Amino acid sequence: MRAMVLYEHGGLDRLTYEPNYRDPTPGPGDVILRIGACALNYHDVFTRKGMPGIKVPLPLIVGNDAAGEVVMLGPEVRGFEVGDRVLVDPIERVKGGLLGETLDGGLSELIRVPAYMLIKLDPAVSYAEAAALPVAYGTAHKMMVLRGGIKAGEKVLVLGASGGVGTCCVQLAKQAGATVIACASSDAKLARLRELGADIGINYATTDWVAECRRLFGRAHVYDKESGGIDVVVNFTGGDTWTKSLRVLRRNGRLLTCGATAGYDPAEDIRFIWTFELNIIGSNGWRREDILVLLDLVKARKLTPALHPRRFSIAEAGDAMALLDDRGVLGKVIVEP
Repeated sequence: MRAMVLYEHGGLDRLTYEPNYRDPTPGPGDVILRIGACALNYHDVFTRKGMPGIKVPLPLIVGNDAAGEVVMLGPEVRGFEVGDRVLVDPIERVKGGLLGETLDGGLSELIRVPAYMLIKLDPAVSYAEAAALPVAYGTAHKMMVLRGGIKAGEKVLVLGASGGVGTCCVQLAKQAGATVIACASSDAKLARLRELGADIGINYATTDWVAECRRLFGRAHVYDKESGGIDVVVNFTGGDTWTKSLRVLRRNGRLLTCGATAGYDPAEDIRFIWTFELNIIGSNGWRREDILVLLDLVKARKLTPALHPRRFSIAEAGDAMALLDDRGVLGKVIVEP
């Protein structure tokens, strides 16, 4: 089969296109899928480069998010048939692990997964839409709904809004009835984010977003509980945006975080946290329930996964990942064998 294989950590040149890589064979309880779509995530970039403290078995086929068709059943598989359309929940919730990190992922024609990692797909949901959901949209749904409790009437600022997690946060906040402020690096991205539900767009490449938020919504004051500020800041970038996020929150505001793509060890200013009684809320990963809810929303056309318009072949997967490296893409990048 064709596959994009990682033999050693490093740059894009460490991804090797193999036109005749070994086909997977099913063990007891396993299913072989023919990949219909694989969606890339920043986690795939981190896996390629190597992550401190996480040992990746090499060689490895990367790609966390995959959807496709069942083409072979191993012994003891129940509940699935050849021809079923399915989405893989990338977390191995029985033995531990993650697709595309400890298990071969979706940048290939075929993949072997335990049957219990599969979710059946409604015909109304395409492979590309389904593959876009688990890592990014599932993470966003858990953070915004279960952990963040976004409510109607709140003001929600989404930093890094043009990525997979960000585009979902924008849509979920809008569905909840919030006023959504999206930050992105270009006017073109902001125009698309407005189509997805953002009420206000701030180009952080040309505008001081902290000053703009304070101009629009005021700022918190120590002794005035009704003073201004933003109710919720969604910050999964970290880096130099972390302390700035604290500066725009209202009293008792919430900062939601599920990652640190721009740096996990930022400068901190805890004066804001105690002075304005701020709430720092972490959210890790997603639940199977989050994926099921998202699939229902897509089926009902109440949520639209933001997909990059170009589709990439397996041989072009390096070009696809380069878009994530350069942070020049809005929405999910899809590889279709």
